[in-house]
Amino acid sequence: MNQSIKLEALMQPRTIERILAGVPTSDGAGVKLTRVLTQNLQQRLDPFLMLDNFRSDDPGDYLAGFPDHPHRGFETVTYMIAGRMRHRDSAGNEGLLQNGGVQWMTAGRGVIHSELPEQENGVMEGFQLWLNLPARRKMIPAWYRDIPRPEIPEYATDEGVVVRVIAGTSNGVAGAMHRKDTEPLYLDIDLPADSLFSTVFPATYNAFVYVYRGELTIGGTQLAESRMAILANTPQADGVVLISSGPAKAILVAGKPLGETIVQHGPFVMNTRDEIFQAIKDFNEGHLADTR
Repeated sequence: MNQSIKLEALMQPRTIERILAGVPTSDGAGVKLTRVLTQNLQQRLDPFLMLDNFRSDDPGDYLAGFPDHPHRGFETVTYMIAGRMRHRDSAGNEGLLQNGGVQWMTAGRGVIHSELPEQENGVMEGFQLWLNLPARRKMIPAWYRDIPRPEIPEYATDEGVVVRVIAGTSNGVAGAMHRKDTEPLYLDIDLPADSLFSTVFPATYNAFVYVYRGELTIGGTQLAESRMAILANTPQADGVVLISSGPAKAILVAGKPLGETIVQHGPFVMNTRDEIFQAIKDFNEGHLADTR
């Protein structure tokens, strides 16, 4: 870990546009989770399509996992804070996602995969983020990468804030992943009491903060635990400042919008209804994950 990183100076930090609570739901074979970024927010938070937060110490909430299911047209980013999840997919990839690791999967033209817990007790906690692909890349071959915890760059500030850079670059520290079209920034930020954290990113990016422990203040507005703040797209805004009074943990996600039409039907995200119908047809006929 790099120590005592000097924070980049901000001239016009962003404020909070609105605060949202997630929607309790279940997915897969009945895994209980909170859907934080819902479908009605996709255009506002383009290029991000969905964010799920799962957190439970009750095995009944997660043991059934996510059996075989398809995707087409976007990327999934699964960040495991605690627990163990086994990934297998139709491209022959297999990996074990565990404490502090990230699974980055490009569905592209199509993939069928499963994510099944490899634990019978204990805490299962993490996030799954859906990141859109531009129209010209929606039908690229599927791709997958496991990123274990030691491969995710971390840095600490003079005030003891510890930041994990999953994607993008923050305060001069390059993250584990980079994406040319959407340029995502994905940070996991651990703030001690009475600390401040700031990072720079362009005014043109859409961005949000989700607090999963404690509470934070952004632009004078308090953000409670299990709440998401959509950050205002103020012209000339150059980043965000997070302030903690007590210990807090949050993820910060920002990215370059694609500005394209979004058409979603369940696990398929394309640009037109015809493309959705084709995805359904390909899946029903067993061709979704063809590499041809």
